[in-house]
Amino acid sequence: MPVPVPVGVLRLPRGPEGSSRGFSPTSPRFQALQGGPSAAQGVRAALRERYLRGLGAARGRPTRFCLRAGVCVEAVFGAADMGAVAFQVDALRTPLGVQAAALLRCTDVLAYSFLLD
Repeated sequence: MPVPVPVGVLRLPRGPEGSSRGFSPTSPRFQALQGGPSAAQGVRAALRERYLRGLGAARGRPTRFCLRAGVCVEAVFGAADMGAVAFQVDALRTPLGVQAAALLRCTDVLAYSFLLD
């Protein structure tokens, strides 16, 4: 049986209050945490909008897809469905040949890239 490797204990500094329970209400960290769910929802909405604008910019452009199996393929980006389940592509170039049209499952795509003008 292997001997477990000892792990050091991280000691955090005492908080600004005497009881060391929390942070000062005027600290930036406390203020950020007070944003609550509405602030997080705003961030998610902004990220979703950027993602959708990226998909719109990719339409009709040659795109390189890196797939989960370690294979990189190239195609002309067509569209993505609402639920982010699949990408529709044209002229898919794979190691086995060219496919006129295809659907790539989003769960298989690790990354995709395209050039902007």
